[in-house]
Amino acid sequence: MSVRDLIPWGRSPSPSPTPYRKPDHPFLSLHREVNRLFDDVFRGFDMPVGLGAFGGPDTVWPTMEVSETDKDITITAEVPGLDEKDIEVLLDGGVLTLRGEKRSETEDKDRHFTERYYGRFERRVAVGPDVEQDNARASFKNGVLVIRLPKTERAQSKTRRIAINSAH
Repeated sequence: MSVRDLIPWGRSPSPSPTPYRKPDHPFLSLHREVNRLFDDVFRGFDMPVGLGAFGGPDTVWPTMEVSETDKDITITAEVPGLDEKDIEVLLDGGVLTLRGEKRSETEDKDRHFTERYYGRFERRVAVGPDVEQDNARASFKNGVLVIRLPKTERAQSKTRRIAINSAH
């Protein structure tokens, strides 16, 4: 037996003579289990894990989108199943903080299986010191929180367009 025979990936599977599913190769099972353990460890550190054992693109919740124009910064967060009273939005020292808690509608003894997220959450986004804190606005509709942070005049005047010349 060569080392190449021990590696389950990169080979085409041989057709199985029996109709039942063959058990996983021990190294492939070990590989999957180690990946699951690492995903479980890093789940609580508010960092993306990537496509992994959870099946989704990220394990960070709530998912957010940050966009910026010359005049403002807009942060959109998807928080389905929550009301505006369940979310706290703070802006301090150039950092926007979203925190809250999503509670389960059923007790654990009634639940057989879930892929839904429950519990406390906190996300922080560095927006910089050049936003008008007094004019920040947040709106909430259909599980989507939109926060608009207007930039200060100084920040707007810092933006400078640079012309691109073709190099001939």
